[in-house]
Amino acid sequence: MKPPAFSYHDPRTLDEALSLLAEHGDEGKALAGGQSLVPLLNFRLAHPEHLIDLNRIGSLAGVSRKQGRLRIGAMTRQSTLEASGLVAANWPLLTEALGFVAHAQIRNRGTVGGSVAHADPAAELPAAFATLDASFRVASVRGERTIDADEFFVTHLTTTIEPDELLVGIEVPAVPAGSGHAFTEFARRHGDFALGGAAAVVTLDAAGSCERAAIALLAAAATPVRATEAEALLAGEAIDERVAGAAAAKAAAAVSPTGDIHGSADYRKGLIEVMVKRALLSATARAKAANSPVTSENGATHV
Repeated sequence: MKPPAFSYHDPRTLDEALSLLAEHGDEGKALAGGQSLVPLLNFRLAHPEHLIDLNRIGSLAGVSRKQGRLRIGAMTRQSTLEASGLVAANWPLLTEALGFVAHAQIRNRGTVGGSVAHADPAAELPAAFATLDASFRVASVRGERTIDADEFFVTHLTTTIEPDELLVGIEVPAVPAGSGHAFTEFARRHGDFALGGAAAVVTLDAAGSCERAAIALLAAAATPVRATEAEALLAGEAIDERVAGAAAAKAAAAVSPTGDIHGSADYRKGLIEVMVKRALLSATARAKAANSPVTSENGATHV
């Protein structure tokens, strides 16, 4: 199928793009990687009068660390983030989550900001950013504002970004020392949208008990969901099969996924419970490995 007719705009600066969004409002749509928007256009599910291409605005791409926080430009390609040594060393949950995103060809073109702004509740990056307490920087001709992850996602394919605003960057705080991560999901075929999944970061104290846990669910509701009750249950606990299972059951009980031809609501709840337990056990094992002493060849022990 072919997309509906639209006027094409090719801005070269952020200010120019923001001016176009302000001028055209609800009739304008920003084009990033196009991996979600172009299919919507072709199926006539989106009908913008004006398409504003962001691909020539170099200032919107890049990965860096400043004052301990990861900064990601909204137009950064997913493959760039996936290949970043900085991210793999300090925010490995993002690297692991990106491995589940569609296929390599999609990640080469798809942008980090595009995935976040599209706000599909079955997408990997929104869930990973929710787990990591990320914040999202949006801009318009009226100025800039920063939105926390728990306020950013509203419902299916909807965020708090206004029609004249553009997502320009994402910031992720440092992960506490002594933490382990895991990202798990189930899809019928690799590259398909997940039927259920979970992202987790577990921080252990010196005694090996859970100091802090962050858990986000994907394909569990209309937005990425933080399993706050399950997180609270884990505080102070030594996470083992029993504790992880109890937390997973608590997380699944708090959501009401929508069933479809791929899986009933009950099936998806059960799947989410399994995914949360796996993520917690894997994240805990990695945290223990990160905290365990290492003995060198000369017999010296260090952490």
